[in-house]
Amino acid sequence: MLVIRSLLFNLLFYLNLVVQILAALPTLLMPRRAIVAVATFWARTNLWLLRAVCGINAEFRGLGKIPDGPLLVSSKHQSLWETFALLLILPDAAYIMKRELMWIPFFGWYAWKAGMIPIDRSRGSQALADMNACARRELARNRPIIIFPEGTRRPPGAEPSYKYGVARLYSQMGVPCLPIALNSGLFWPRRSMRRYPGTIVVEVLDPIPPGLGQEAFFQRLQREVEDATARLVAEGRRERTHHRASDASLASSS
Repeated sequence: MLVIRSLLFNLLFYLNLVVQILAALPTLLMPRRAIVAVATFWARTNLWLLRAVCGINAEFRGLGKIPDGPLLVSSKHQSLWETFALLLILPDAAYIMKRELMWIPFFGWYAWKAGMIPIDRSRGSQALADMNACARRELARNRPIIIFPEGTRRPPGAEPSYKYGVARLYSQMGVPCLPIALNSGLFWPRRSMRRYPGTIVVEVLDPIPPGLGQEAFFQRLQREVEDATARLVAEGRRERTHHRASDASLASSS
């Protein structure tokens, strides 16, 4: 059943994606908030499909800790899931993403229209300067900036691999940093077509105020996000174990 549900979800996920991409074409001629609204609706439908087809729920904790005004959001990255799900709690966010993603037909057009921030990693220090300039522009619009400080998806339990660019961005922007921990990789693993039932938990941690030194901030961010993520992963593993035991019990009784 797990394989069948996963295949069905993947089929519906990509079908939904195609439908939303085509439906969003008029937004290229509309104000930016139109494509943001479409992307948020797409995120909601994805969470509904996960719940209805795969038995995967989502729980968002600590939402009251999100401050008003511009801020830098530094999130753990384990899965494709958070690239859309975070729009539900930060609906007008600007993501920092690889420049190559902007070249993808349709997706790149919409990312450009939505005011996402591309970064060309091959340009070294100049890439950071360009990223900072774009981030300042979006912060001036009162938007949160989302960065995945490890730069790519990391499986649950893997050694952290934070890039120092997040500390440089924090020191340059002068706004609070909002750390986010999660355990999405247990239920939507990277490089896998399988989707495991359970509850994906996103936990918003206490904002880190501006003004810390780069090294102090970098160490604090990594410590707080990794400690919270380890706790959420342990919680998720217990839930997955419970689901496996329940499935085994049902199979033996039938």
